[in-house]
Amino acid sequence: MPEVIFPGPEGRLEGRYHPQKERDAPIAIVLHPHPQFGGTMNNKVVYNLHYAFYNMGFTVLRFNFRGVGRSQGEYDQGVGELSDAASALDYLQSMNANSKHCWVAGFSFGAWIGMQLLMRRPEITGFVSVSPPANMYDFSFLAPCPSSGLIINGTNDRVAPPADTQTLVAKLQEQQGITVTHEELEGSGHFFEEPHMDTMIDTVTGYVKRRLTEGTR
Repeated sequence: MPEVIFPGPEGRLEGRYHPQKERDAPIAIVLHPHPQFGGTMNNKVVYNLHYAFYNMGFTVLRFNFRGVGRSQGEYDQGVGELSDAASALDYLQSMNANSKHCWVAGFSFGAWIGMQLLMRRPEITGFVSVSPPANMYDFSFLAPCPSSGLIINGTNDRVAPPADTQTLVAKLQEQQGITVTHEELEGSGHFFEEPHMDTMIDTVTGYVKRRLTEGTR
């Protein structure tokens, strides 16, 4: 899988880019957890999500936010990180102009950034938010949420308590025209420690495959 360096708002961003042979393959970007708490694109959840999308036929890009790994710049409270994600999507789209589906997946802090990206980019057709930290960040910008997606978390998540995620999901499920699917993994913590990782990835894969066959937003 080629290492790539692409331009971001604050300098170079480092990523891993995994293309398919088909020129019209769907595309996905995967966003990593909080840079100040050790989050990188090689986080286990991010890595597994990347390969899950690739194995479903997606051309996939994951990358390090500014100030992480070889990405230039420094942590910017989520504001700059959202710009980084937009640049990553620009880069991915520039390489895959024929793609008909565009997905964003994020874990924890990356889920929060991914949902904001969704609001800015109408071409995103689906999202996967893994362990969204609804207790730490305001998700009220999702009004209305522009596309259907999956929110998945563990019942034993002590970083982002399930009650906050349930409140977020309930708000989103009141909206017309989209469907937000919510899956809670019994016994799993924030990071989907084994044996929960495989279950989480299987759930994501089943959801995304179903959506691709439906061809709906």
